[in-house]
Amino acid sequence: MVMKLATVLTPPSAENLQLAAQCGVTDFVTRYPEGGVDALASEQQIVASYGMKISVIEGFLPIERIKVGLDDGREMAEMKQLIRRMGELQIPVLCYNFMAGTDWVRTKLDAFERGGAKVTAFDLKEVERAQLMGYESSVLHSGAEVKVIKARALWENLERMLEELLPVAELAEVKLAMHPDDPPLPALLGKERIMRSVEDFEKLVQLVPSPSNAICFCQGSFAEMGAEIPTAIRRLGPHICYAHFRDIRGSADCFAETFHDNGPTDMVAAMQAYRDVGFNGPIRPDHVPQMVGEESGEPGYTMRGRLFAYGYMRGLMQATE
Repeated sequence: MVMKLATVLTPPSAENLQLAAQCGVTDFVTRYPEGGVDALASEQQIVASYGMKISVIEGFLPIERIKVGLDDGREMAEMKQLIRRMGELQIPVLCYNFMAGTDWVRTKLDAFERGGAKVTAFDLKEVERAQLMGYESSVLHSGAEVKVIKARALWENLERMLEELLPVAELAEVKLAMHPDDPPLPALLGKERIMRSVEDFEKLVQLVPSPSNAICFCQGSFAEMGAEIPTAIRRLGPHICYAHFRDIRGSADCFAETFHDNGPTDMVAAMQAYRDVGFNGPIRPDHVPQMVGEESGEPGYTMRGRLFAYGYMRGLMQATE
């Protein structure tokens, strides 16, 4: 059983691709390309030239209208086309979330961590300052924006989507990996949330049973829920096909990101839990601290903190082999 060290790169420049390869990264995580499915093959060739492979598509997916029940069929058709193309290109994981109209949210982008590194943070008391991270303005103006949506409607829309997509995913040998809500609050900015507990993920995999109905285990989000991370990994283990390795300090209504080795979670025990459940999918450092000299970078996605995380994760992976 071999876990695969994976990464996102922002930007996916030649220098960053080479740095990742030099650090032992084998798998690449890409966002849904602006050029649609036709752009995937050329991106795959570029990544392969650095000795890595695309294993996950995550982010900017055409599902916002599906989430709120306003799709006229076009988004569903585009998602099916994407899954079929992933099957052809042997890209095994499609990571999505069901945070309708928000995506991941923070109220501060420059909280201080060790040595003055900057991290993102969230405080429900300051929710009027909420910043929708990773959420393109084009999505906000796609006609999917609603002021209020209830949990019951989200569960119904999710079930409808899975019933349509999972048969396609099974044929393509692609897994649909649900990412938790971040933060995992009952509601945020007028929208209720449904993927905010371990029990919600157990409900997810039972909602439409399928080998392609899977979980992205984002450690930070599960830590925000108050879950004991190694225990939760073991509980959901058979369904985890992709992992985000990160940590936070605090709880769902008030927390800050940490360096991967500087939070309250026993990360050695977490890595051992992945081993124990037989996890062999891609695992990537998620949000990282912004280090000195990176003040103009994308919060949570700068490169120097990612380099530190690669080494830390490789050490834990080797120590638990």
